[in-house]
Amino acid sequence: MEERLTLSEWTAGDMILIYRQGKETGEVGMLLMPAELREAEEEKDCRIEPLIRFRLSSMPWPGGYAHGRTMRGCSDGQLKYLGQEAVRDGDKTTVVTRFSGPLGTLWRHTAAWREGSGYLTVSAAVTAGEEKVTLEYITSFTLGGLTPFARDDAPGRLKICRVRANWAAEGYFTREGVEEMHLEPSWLKHNAVFERFGQVGSMPVRTFFPFLAAEDTLFGTVWAAMLTHGSSWQMEVGRTDDGLGMDGGLADREFGHWRADVLPGETFEAPEAILTAVQGKAEDAAQRLTGYTADRLRVPASEEELPAIFNEYCTTWGNPSAGLAEEAADAVKDLGIRYFVIDCGWYRRGEWPWWDCVGTWEVNRELFPEGIGPAADRIRARGMIPGIWFEPESVGMGSPLYHRDEWLLHRDGEVLTVGTKRFLDFRLEAVRDYLRASVFALIRDAGIGYVKIDYNETLGIGCDGDVSQGEGLRKHILAVQSFFDEMRREFPDLVIEVCSSGGSRTVPSFMERASMCSFSDAHECEEIPLIAAASQRLFPPRQSQIWAVLRKGMDEKQALYRLTAGFLGRLCLSGDVIGMDEKTRALVRRTLDLYRAAAGVIRDGVSEVYGGSVSWRHPRGWQCVVRRGGGQALAVLHTFAGAPGTVRFPVGRGYSLRAALCRPGVRVFPAGEEWVVTGLEDFDGCVILAEAKK
Repeated sequence: MEERLTLSEWTAGDMILIYRQGKETGEVGMLLMPAELREAEEEKDCRIEPLIRFRLSSMPWPGGYAHGRTMRGCSDGQLKYLGQEAVRDGDKTTVVTRFSGPLGTLWRHTAAWREGSGYLTVSAAVTAGEEKVTLEYITSFTLGGLTPFARDDAPGRLKICRVRANWAAEGYFTREGVEEMHLEPSWLKHNAVFERFGQVGSMPVRTFFPFLAAEDTLFGTVWAAMLTHGSSWQMEVGRTDDGLGMDGGLADREFGHWRADVLPGETFEAPEAILTAVQGKAEDAAQRLTGYTADRLRVPASEEELPAIFNEYCTTWGNPSAGLAEEAADAVKDLGIRYFVIDCGWYRRGEWPWWDCVGTWEVNRELFPEGIGPAADRIRARGMIPGIWFEPESVGMGSPLYHRDEWLLHRDGEVLTVGTKRFLDFRLEAVRDYLRASVFALIRDAGIGYVKIDYNETLGIGCDGDVSQGEGLRKHILAVQSFFDEMRREFPDLVIEVCSSGGSRTVPSFMERASMCSFSDAHECEEIPLIAAASQRLFPPRQSQIWAVLRKGMDEKQALYRLTAGFLGRLCLSGDVIGMDEKTRALVRRTLDLYRAAAGVIRDGVSEVYGGSVSWRHPRGWQCVVRRGGGQALAVLHTFAGAPGTVRFPVGRGYSLRAALCRPGVRVFPAGEEWVVTGLEDFDGCVILAEAKK
């Protein structure tokens, strides 16, 4: 085992951060662990995981049969440690570690945290010397030496947790043993066995969510990381020796078709990553990481009480009109709805469907004869904030902009066309001027207070306009996000919803620019509670907008199943509200009264999930999410096929029942530290709000 020198040690809330350097190799790495387990660390015979992994185009490719499988190893031994400095600013600590590298490059690794935050941020940057360098791989974070609580490779006790995502099925947690993933070290410890995974394109939550965790089941400890950026990304997990390693950042040249030139004196900064180490499970660690977005969130004053939304999409299915909007506004005006959103289709052209007309943001005068402004005025007159839908990045084949080639993204010299969609190039000032004159003008002239920004196709590997198509994609998405920033500056009281075919952009760099997001496109599915519960672990529930779609002919049980799911985030009502019967209206009013009472714990609480279902499409059993905070406990219970008649789940002592929203025949009562719910049937929904006894 190589002798190691401890460079520094830091207390970061309830974690310990240790920087060490190998005396022979000079490699510098960091170890993160829960502070209470500091003395449990063992001497482990494994290599130091470098703080920054990278590849310049002039460097050799990795050996050990790694070429084409991973770019790890290219930069081993290439950085020379220069020193470390720390800055304290109030409750924030920042540690900067500096290195020199090949071709006169200078490298910087930054770790930062605030007291009590439960996570730390890390990033890496390179500054070119006197000559241009081409970067093909750079990590935002690395962690190695896992688990430090075992001298060997900890057989049978290391689990890897990832989060899978498909359309209308986002956030499925998986847990696999290292052995099941075939990531055991070889007998000679000669070759690297790593699994590289991620997502390529402009929908960052597609196939996987950018989250990775390693769990030591013996010590009940989890190391977790989340990436923040909004385009192609990758993570890797595996080992060469007894120490498990994990890292992540931008998708590299092999995985994401990415390379970038760094000109003399220029600096390239990798996007931030978020790390934590905690005693618990991967789901607990993930929830800690959501604090990153919550801490950076800046929303209009109207958002503080988490008001409910009405969106007419599941009412008209892309065929809105002034008359239907007014009828729906009359139907919901006295229910406690704050935002009323006119969704897609208001701009439709001729016989084209709504999705093929995006790009030309002109009001269809057959649908809205007076324009959007008078329709918005009528919504406001009924006590609600008017909202509207846009998809500003895309151009459909029914729009004249479909053939405006000079404004569109290209690949290999041809206009980039995906299905019937093309894409505006946000790097062009002319494109931004067009959107200011169309999107911004409509928001301003109509007095819109809420916008839903949708995005319904992916760019794939990227676009022309830079040294690589992956770098073209990265810069385009940064320009898109700067457009969000401009919108917020122009309209500081505007509530912005991020949507991308549901939840395909629920990453921190998009989430921090919006008040809320669409959690999924599972509009009327049995799996809504399962997806919504998973979302609570990945981004703040106060931002997770959940569909509650009502239909004529529904009985109370069916309506409650959908309405109660809205308590797992931001309740968004839709469906057949025009002509709603009085019994259903009373149920909705009761639901929204309780929802307002629970807003504080939804906003500021911490969740635990009990039960669940392996299958989301055909759920079985039951699930209960218990969220505690601010002297309240909120339990959101759903049953599925084959459910038991009685369910018990822990809430804790010292709570008294404030209100329960359940079907008649369902009873709720405390039993010690648990609450018991009886009289349940398949596909019941129930909400229990309890308060701490004074």
